[in-house]
Amino acid sequence: MQRNLSHLIFWTTLTILGVALLAPLWMVIRGGFFVGGEFTLKYLAGVFQNPIYAEGLLNSLMIAVGTTALVTLISVPLAWLSNRFDFPGKKWVSGLVLVPMILPPFVGAIGFQQILGQYGALNALLGLGPIDWLGRGRYFGVILLQALSLYPILYLNVAAALANIDPAMEESAANLGCPPLKRFFRITLPLTMPGLFAGGTIVFIWSFTELGTPLIMNYMRCAPVQVFDALKEIGSNPFPYALVSVMLSVSILLYAASKLLFGRKAFAMQSKAATAATSTSVRGIKALLVLLPFVAVIGVALLPHAGVILTSFSEPGSWYQSVLPAKYSPANYVEALGHSMTVSSIRNSLLYSSMAVLLNIVIGIAIAFVVVRSEIRARGVLDALAMLPLAVPGLVMAFGYLAISSQFSNSDWVKESPFWQSVFDVRVNPTLFLVIAYAVRRLPYMVRSAAAGLQQTSVTFEESAANLGAGPFTTLRRITLPLILANLIAGALLAFAFSMLEVSDSLMLAQRMDFYPITKTIYELFQLIGTGKYLASAMGVWAMGFLTVTIVGASLILGKRLGTLFRV
Repeated sequence: MQRNLSHLIFWTTLTILGVALLAPLWMVIRGGFFVGGEFTLKYLAGVFQNPIYAEGLLNSLMIAVGTTALVTLISVPLAWLSNRFDFPGKKWVSGLVLVPMILPPFVGAIGFQQILGQYGALNALLGLGPIDWLGRGRYFGVILLQALSLYPILYLNVAAALANIDPAMEESAANLGCPPLKRFFRITLPLTMPGLFAGGTIVFIWSFTELGTPLIMNYMRCAPVQVFDALKEIGSNPFPYALVSVMLSVSILLYAASKLLFGRKAFAMQSKAATAATSTSVRGIKALLVLLPFVAVIGVALLPHAGVILTSFSEPGSWYQSVLPAKYSPANYVEALGHSMTVSSIRNSLLYSSMAVLLNIVIGIAIAFVVVRSEIRARGVLDALAMLPLAVPGLVMAFGYLAISSQFSNSDWVKESPFWQSVFDVRVNPTLFLVIAYAVRRLPYMVRSAAAGLQQTSVTFEESAANLGAGPFTTLRRITLPLILANLIAGALLAFAFSMLEVSDSLMLAQRMDFYPITKTIYELFQLIGTGKYLASAMGVWAMGFLTVTIVGASLILGKRLGTLFRV
């Protein structure tokens, strides 16, 4: 009975992932390589031969390289200091260092420009002229903003890897006369490489395909923005498909490299150390020196948040060439909540995200059950597919869903039926595709949370229930789910929060104002002349508050295991 149920769940979830995950990827590949029913590399070659596309890809790669390098420089020292030293205020800074996760980078760009722009607060504070600290090309502004938002992902991974290192290995090296710096590079750093590479891969892929930040920063010559601009040609021009295929290939290759090079090592690092790790307690000047890097990073990382909050409370036109706004008012919040797009966008996002999380809970538990509890040989394939959305950019997935919708909308049976148009045509109603996109993109969080709960729960409880005559679903309802409930809540909170603030899928799939989610509304408000950035900032502050509650809740439940949800 148990064996048959495992196989049924395996094939059912594999089919679901095939339809929801692999089908849109196939549509992207087919659109760029199979034109007129024949295979061709003409358009792939054309992407590299076209100077505009080639420049966009190069710029995107440079953004990803710059962002990942800066994130590494920020995260590794902080994680090492947190792991090695106990100092006054450690709990506070360990929590504050994760705060940048509560604001999507493209929302933070609004506050960033207000502070570091030519006529922003920094120039006013220093008494300087119109210096553009973000750079004329906006390249440095984009990588700095993304790095300040994404470094917590790598920090969590490295901190978890350091916590799992057996201190006896470093102690042995020290007893043999190895100096501290050499010990770090010969022992500590190699042992943290699985976590470092896993987190770095996520950061690289995320920054390589980030759409919202370059849009808000007006950095248009990069591949994601070029794909966004080419949406109107999705049914007639193979070049956008080829460009998206290149971005997909880079992401998948990085994902594969992470799994092949460090997959087994990352799993092995999850075991407990042979001896308990000890931290050095420091006070006085030493404690201040340890605390200083945290304060510096947190202070700079919170600049976009401060900028968004101040902009949301300032009267239009009152924050210009001054350190702080000249006039404050809550009118932006009142106007934002009364705007025709705002209330409906909040309602839409709540609907899309709730439905996506329900799907995630059902599918995530099913996949985790197969991976942890069954003995099916191919369960590793299912686990890899469930983690694949971490490696596949949201931009690529959204483009694939648009391609599927375009194909459906051109079918006679859809054209002739208003009902089917509202289901399959994103131009009429994007609800189906947005819910699927949100669910697929955040499925790894749910799978990892459920799998962690099952691994920590002895299977003997379920076996005892079965021996007493309980059926599989009764055992699941009465025994398994209550035991892993905390993990499920944490995963659901993260999935819901990040679905609410999903950027790429929302910007590309929501094409009618009636169905705009929150992030699309923030983008549209930002483009309004006059009060646009103030209303967008007010919405951004609401988003910050929402994400704060959910991430704090998830971190309280999962603790240091929170970082495992952001690993390929």
